Order: sequence, then C-alpha cells, then structure tokens
Amino acid sequence: MTDRIPPVLRPEHPLPRPLAALVAEFGLDVRGSVDGVELAGVTVRTSEVHPGDLFVALRGINTHGAQFIADAVERGAVAVLTDEEGAELAADAGLPLIVVDSPRQALGGISAWVYQTHVDPPLTFGVTGTNGKTSTSHILEGILKQLGLITGLSSTSERHIGDLVVVSRLTTPEASELHALLARMRESNVRAVALEVSAQALSRNRVDGVFFDVVAFTNLSHDHLDDYADFEEYLQAKLAFFDPDRARRGVVSLDTEWGARVVADSHIPVTTISATPGVDAEWVVDVLEERPTGAVFRLTGPDGRMLESSAPVIGRHMAANAGLAVVMLVEAGFDLEAIGQAISGGIEAYLPGRTERVSGDRGPSVYVDFGHSPDAFVNTLQAVRTFTPGRVIMVVGADGDRDPSKRHEMGRVSSEYSDILVITDHHPRFEDPASIRTVLLEGAALAEHQAEVHEVSPPEAAIRHAVSLAKEGDSILWAGPGHQDYRDIEGVRTPYSARAEARAALREAGW
Repeated sequence: MTDRIPPVLRPEHPLPRPLAALVAEFGLDVRGSVDGVELAGVTVRTSEVHPGDLFVALRGINTHGAQFIADAVERGAVAVLTDEEGAELAADAGLPLIVVDSPRQALGGISAWVYQTHVDPPLTFGVTGTNGKTSTSHILEGILKQLGLITGLSSTSERHIGDLVVVSRLTTPEASELHALLARMRESNVRAVALEVSAQALSRNRVDGVFFDVVAFTNLSHDHLDDYADFEEYLQAKLAFFDPDRARRGVVSLDTEWGARVVADSHIPVTTISATPGVDAEWVVDVLEERPTGAVFRLTGPDGRMLESSAPVIGRHMAANAGLAVVMLVEAGFDLEAIGQAISGGIEAYLPGRTERVSGDRGPSVYVDFGHSPDAFVNTLQAVRTFTPGRVIMVVGADGDRDPSKRHEMGRVSSEYSDILVITDHHPRFEDPASIRTVLLEGAALAEHQAEVHEVSPPEAAIRHAVSLAKEGDSILWAGPGHQDYRDIEGVRTPYSARAEARAALREAGW
C-alpha cells in the first residue's frame, strides 16, 4: 500500500526573496527578526518543506498545522505564516512568525509575491463548471499546441509543463502549489496555460493571486451539495470567477439554465455559446457528424464567422466543449481563421479517462470514464449508445464521503440509459461500501425503463462480470474511476487502475 501522492512541481532555480521586503510590501505583523532571512518557496505541508521555505500553518478540521512546526524546522523552513492560534503553538520554534487573521486568504497573494508569478505571466485561461472542465481544459491546451505555443495545463487528471506530465492531486492545487507550478512553467518558457478551476478552489482561495485573461463556465448540475447548501450557493461560488479582480473576459455556455444567471450576474464582459438548438447565443455549435473517433462540428459566431473541426472524443457534449475552447481563444485575441486552419484536420488532444476506449478491435467496446454526476452519466451513455449496435452495459459505483444526495439520481439515470447495470464500489473512503451500493440500487429501481441490474463487489469482480455478460457489438461503460490509479479505502490510497483491470478482464475472456 502507498499514499500515492504525486510530486509538487516547483521552480528548479528559485530566486530567493527577502522576508523583510515581503513584510514591508504587505504591511504584515511579524514576531522575531527578519534580518537576512530569504524565502525560496512556500508550502502548507511539512512533508514538502524545502530549505528556505515559508511554512504556512493552517487550521485544519481536527488539527492545526503549527502543531507540526518541529518537522518544518527540521526540513529547513526559515519562517512561519500563521494565525494567532498557530503563533502560540509555534512560539518556541525559533523562526520569525508572520501573524495574519486568515493564512488561507493571505496564501495566494504571498505565494505570487515569493514566486513572482505576476512578472511576465503567460496567457492564462480558466474553466469552471460541474462537468466538462477537464475536457475543455485539455482540448484548449491541444489547440494551443496546434497553434505552435509552448503550453502548461493543470486539470483534475494531469499537470503539464511543455512535454512534462505528472498526475494531479486536487482538481485545483493549493495556492502555494499553483504559484510554484506557474513559476516552473515560466522557467520552461510556457506562453499559455489552461487551468481547471473548481467551485471549491474559488471558495477556498486556491486561485488567489492568479489573474486570468479568459475564464469560461461550462454548466451547473447536481454535484458537490455536500460542500454547498443548495444550487444557489454552488452557483455563487462559480460566479466569483467572473469578477474584474480575477479575470479580463468570460465565455459562458447557455446549455444549462444557470448560464443565463452567470451572464446576468457577471462583472466582466462575457460572450455566450450554445450547442442546444433554439438557444439564442452569440456562438453556436452544430454537430455535423458523430464518428467513433469524435464529433465533427461547425462553430458559427457573430457576423457569420465560422470554422469546422472535430472533437477528439465521442459525444455531442465534447463538441460543445471544443467550441467553448475555441471561443476562449478568440476572446484572448487569436484569429478565428488561424485557429480554423490549425485544427482543420481535427483537434489533437488526449483526454485521460474521458470516455477512453481501452478495448481492441474484437469483442465488446469498453470505455473508462471519470464522470461522477447524473448529468455526466446521461451525456456519456448517450454518446456510447450512438456507436453501439448491441447492448449498453454500465459498471458504476459512487464516492464515499462525497455528496450522498446525488446517489439516487446516479442510480436512476444509470438504469434508465443502459441495458445492463452492474453496481459496484468506487472510493468508499470511510463509508461502508455496501450501504453506498444500496442507495444506488434504490435509485436504479426508480427508473422508468429499468435495466437488468447486478450487484457485484469488489470492482475487479464487477468488470469481469460485465465482460462475461457482453457479446460482440455490445459496449461497456465503466463510469467513475477514469484516469485514477488508486482506490481510497479508509484513507489509504491503494494502487488500482480501471484501465488495466478492464484490459485484463477482456484478455481473460479471450477478447
């Protein structure tokens, strides 16, 4: 077993900055001498302290980061940023203490100052929404590469710096990690960055200190209502992105009713886009053809300007994501005709774990997907159905300790849009996996057109059971694990790959 925590990408050649200058710049309350102290980085985790770091001690749910100050000192921290509670705990650490009311709120601006990410920044794009954030971000980066730029990416699945790729931790990293990443990108001459930005990232100050050239809103649907009281509060978290302190311009999809609210409440100039027939938007996406390799689409904008291309993954929703990415580039100043020429042969982007086909030429088609909301299930099942002459078999589980309010609907739409449904486990975390499966089964029973339902645990057995039921011409959609290479069981990240398990199940079945 292992925690399987990916590395933090930091600048390889940091330029130390005087702590005294930081204190003066921000007018900070400091206790202890700052003379001669220089900062090389910022971190909130003692396990990631490098010599010369400012250690930021945050109040957690159960403990305060300042309780681990001895570890930070041993690893080479040269100063501490914390609150009054943390200052008392760290009083004997022998390091200068910077005391603020909210270290989390201060983290972004201070990290930006230490890493100097405000100096000659790249073009910076941000994408938020319930579904489509990762796909739009990867598609956006792919188009930027086709336009000839050195790119950076931070998404739920991966972090990219040019050709360097590492697995991600959070959808949006902590502010200190994000600014370290941006500084590393600057060292690598990255000129355009696509960042996936969750509602939690906005609520928890993770993108503070970053200014975006263009931001986008994909949609809002049932998810994360364990973090937000209701849809209105969830929307307000997203709306914080559309503020002149954060972004210059915005692009808003009107494919869900919430898009109109974003347009009405935005404090920055926005343009609109839709792939839904009959919706009045400035940019329109029309799907011309659906192929096993992706949807061919036409994007039409103001004054009749248009381009045609194809998305790199199946599904009409992927064409909508691709259109959104193109309009973001136009809003940033790229010429639509130049974009059209670059992607005339199709958009070149790899979307890990997004309706990713992992099967061969024989036997059933098997897709692994990261979707974990009812709306995402509907879109993906409809896309898979388009290219399935036989039956659609779905394998699905639900996250433990994450928004239980959506589980009934996850089970219902899974049963409604598939022919055979195999309910299994995903990340149980600290919940009883059997109880999670029970709620999904209850939801499946609510479907108007119910699938043939099987309950199989653990997921290794579930995918093999699904393959045993499948015939030539059938498709299997395994929703939930996507690109992830672990399962979270009682706080331990156990090595696990749905893609590898699916391929093994096919081989064992003779496919």
